[in-house]
Amino acid sequence: MRLIRTAAFCLILVACSSQPQHIEIQLPQGARIAGVALTQIGEPYRYGGDSPEGFDCSGLALFVHARAGVSIPRTAELQQRAAHAVKKVDMQAGDLVFFSIAKRRRVDHVGVYIGDGKFVHAPRAGSVVSIAYVEDPYFKRHFHSAGRF
Repeated sequence: MRLIRTAAFCLILVACSSQPQHIEIQLPQGARIAGVALTQIGEPYRYGGDSPEGFDCSGLALFVHARAGVSIPRTAELQQRAAHAVKKVDMQAGDLVFFSIAKRRRVDHVGVYIGDGKFVHAPRAGSVVSIAYVEDPYFKRHFHSAGRF
């Protein structure tokens, strides 16, 4: 019995002293997209910008998707046309939310949905990348659609 306890003790010591295994956790694509969007909060708005030096709304969507390995069109309108439509009630983190802000009824603003009714976007000149709510009266009134790549 003493021999068994000694052998068991030696096995435990060997197991405890071995190098830990590297475990890589793959997040779902939408979570990766939303996560990258969140890291850009506070970055400046810049018309035509698609990098942390400055973003416009569609440039932010382009950047975060590229970081997740997904290629999407450059403008909000083309992003909306190319995305797979998602019902508002079925939105998930990483989806894009599209808005018609101007009175032309076409998509001219986009944000990255992060869940819980919130999205990250680059609002306008003089502002920074920030979080807004889909159900905020302003955005609710201008909501056009949602889509997923």
